[in-house]
Amino acid sequence: MNKIPEIGVISPLKTDASNLDAVARFGLHCAQVVSWQTSQCRPEIAQTLRRRAAAAGVRLTAFWGGYGGPVQWNFTYGPATLGIVPAGFRRIRVRELCDWATFAAEAGAPALITHCGFLPENMTDPEFEPVTEAIRTIADHCKSCGIGFWFETGQETPVTLLRFIQASGCDNLGINLDPANLIMYGKGNPIDALDVFGRYVRCIHAKDGKPPVNGNELGPEVRCGEGATRYPEFIKKLLSIGFEGDLIIEREISGDQQAVDIRATIDYLKTLLSV
Repeated sequence: MNKIPEIGVISPLKTDASNLDAVARFGLHCAQVVSWQTSQCRPEIAQTLRRRAAAAGVRLTAFWGGYGGPVQWNFTYGPATLGIVPAGFRRIRVRELCDWATFAAEAGAPALITHCGFLPENMTDPEFEPVTEAIRTIADHCKSCGIGFWFETGQETPVTLLRFIQASGCDNLGINLDPANLIMYGKGNPIDALDVFGRYVRCIHAKDGKPPVNGNELGPEVRCGEGATRYPEFIKKLLSIGFEGDLIIEREISGDQQAVDIRATIDYLKTLLSV
């Protein structure tokens, strides 16, 4: 019998790792820790995170590493600013992500996750091989640290992501599937996407969204179960292909409503997993 996925939550890193206190307040025992502040990428913070996670009984499912420079989450400037695709930012971001990989391993996380950007779909694109090599460099460093390197979905179609995984030739690559992102970027249907790259899916962002309605802006994020993911079918398909990772709740709003929505999502996912 397959392992039932465990429910966790995204936890933005604080220097003293007190962010994990919120995980316990939700009654959860696993979390994906995230940081876009490269100044936090220090051994003593990684060690603090590791100690505090152990003391709190929180399992780190992965570490999500961001990078410096401009980042815009839209169709206009996203291709020129996101991830390791923009050539002008590639070298420094590869180095930053390798540093985060070292951090993740020191913190006790099994993998590093990031958005690699709008991966080129055309294999004859002159940036195809340089981006592949950048991915290979990060994956190789992750492997030297004893961890995996997982792509978060969003800016690329499922078959494009599969193509880069295969082109890299690295055996420690995986996917952090954010079904909402596939929908919000207009890149695919998450249920059908499992037929394309399901064997590489290691973790899920439990998030929901709606398709874009114009060519400039992403579709809106909404509370889990209120968007176009079709969560009952999505969870059923995940379990049918033997998924044994975690369902990490991500609700990208702030304030009291965020906590309300996270608690509602916990209850919603428990209901789906009990069927």
